[in-house]
Amino acid sequence: MAADTPPTVTAKDFKTDQQVKWCPGCGDHSVLVQLQKVLAANGVDKDNTVFVSGIGCSSRFPYYMDTYGIHGIHGRAPAVATGVKCANPDLDVWVVTGDGDALSIGGNHFLHAVRRNVGLKIVLFNNRIYGLTKGQYSPTSDFGMRTKSSPQGSIDHPMHPISVAIGAEITFVARAVDTDVKHLQYVLDRAAKHEGTAFVEVYQNCAVYNDGAYKYATDRATKDDHIVYLEHGKPLIFGKNRDKGIRLEGELLEVVDLGRVSQDDLIIHDEKATDAAMAYRLARMHYPEYPVPLGVFLAIEKPAYDELMMDQIAAAREQSGPGDLQKLLNAGDTWQVE
Repeated sequence: MAADTPPTVTAKDFKTDQQVKWCPGCGDHSVLVQLQKVLAANGVDKDNTVFVSGIGCSSRFPYYMDTYGIHGIHGRAPAVATGVKCANPDLDVWVVTGDGDALSIGGNHFLHAVRRNVGLKIVLFNNRIYGLTKGQYSPTSDFGMRTKSSPQGSIDHPMHPISVAIGAEITFVARAVDTDVKHLQYVLDRAAKHEGTAFVEVYQNCAVYNDGAYKYATDRATKDDHIVYLEHGKPLIFGKNRDKGIRLEGELLEVVDLGRVSQDDLIIHDEKATDAAMAYRLARMHYPEYPVPLGVFLAIEKPAYDELMMDQIAAAREQSGPGDLQKLLNAGDTWQVE
């Protein structure tokens, strides 16, 4: 091997010696394996990579990645990760979170990381339940869902993470499901290569407290009729026989049969649209009224917060010099206490 040839990185190189303690059947296992494969395929430098998490089942993730990692406090992972990225923009910083961690106590931090377009990759494991604390309903749980904290049925209306992210001016947002490993790898790879905030929602099964929450999207016999894959520049077609489509009728999305409607009438997906109105409409497509979209909703370019910050610092140094901390502390009104 030539001296200047970089060493080959494999998925195994990202595994730690820690026992993975998620429950059998938990979708977290799939996300871990696929992300390790994606990082290896991209030749990522482990010493330049940081995983940050909050609290929850998904937040054990940093223990299972042989990279730098921070297991933070509940909901604050985006804030901690923002600090890491701004302190060293050259780092590859990932946030791993859950629907409760990110959207309940962490909602404020999630929104501001998104609106700032910090160069973070945020992966949200959405199982629509609080798993670590034993089965309470979460911000994404269905209306009427009976849990330990809502024995008569939840009267909260669920939050929809992708709708929230688009409303906060996200530059990259996508959705995948834990069982479709090839598509999950594709989505994670797209997120890894995005400049700015990349947000991926993963439909993930909790085998203990909310088993089968996404059966409509994972059951081989029915999933083709209940999901639609978003492909840039292609019409929204779905169905086991590829005989159904989505069109815009007035201001509303409509499911149509291709035997009665031409493909020319269907929506052509545009992930690079600067007007996010259609992406927001797609994000509001929910089962069972509509097939659920999987794939990249938006992928647009906008300067990242950390890049803009470093530009400002460079401009300030050019104008005023490198700076002197002691001089700064003694500037202005000072006094001496004897």
